Amino acid sequence: MFRIVERMELVLVQPEIPHNTGCAARLAAATGVRLHLVEPLGFSLEDRYLKRAGLDYWPLVDLAVHPSFEALLAELSRSGTRPVEERLRLFSARGGRSLFETEFAADDVLVLGGESSGLPREILAPRAERRVYVPIRPGVRSLNLANVACLGLYTALARAGVPLPQNDGRYEAHPLAAADIRPGSRVRRVDA
Repeated sequence: MFRIVERMELVLVQPEIPHNTGCAARLAAATGVRLHLVEPLGFSLEDRYLKRAGLDYWPLVDLAVHPSFEALLAELSRSGTRPVEERLRLFSARGGRSLFETEFAADDVLVLGGESSGLPREILAPRAERRVYVPIRPGVRSLNLANVACLGLYTALARAGVPLPQNDGRYEAHPLAAADIRPGSRVRRVDA
């Protein structure tokens, strides 16, 4: 008998800047969440800046790439005990509920949009009640994607009561850290 393991998921929809995606991959490695990328991507998975931003943590990244948001939803609907639409938390600089007032569950799916335009309207409009924002001062358009991913994920994990990784300050390299592992080699392509 198999057991469904509920865990938070991090999704970047149409990311454009390899450094931000590399930072999100490093975040996923540090927290043990799966990172999903929804195409089209604004860079190649073989991009040296993507690899550099993820450092030598790529062996620890559970990375899935989806051809569309619909394909992502189809894949996520096969896991978890709650309907996928109830698990979505759509990060937007334009409205919703403050990150710090939002209730999170251990199996939530945190979804962030591309750097220049955020999440597409067709994703946000039918799910207005699922929007989450990080409070910022007037006159500031938005925060950096990687910064919101980090702040959002750690806040969501803590608010959901998910135990955070334990760290006593020591570092032991992963056995594959010295290998030249490229992000593209870690990808699990998921079609609808």
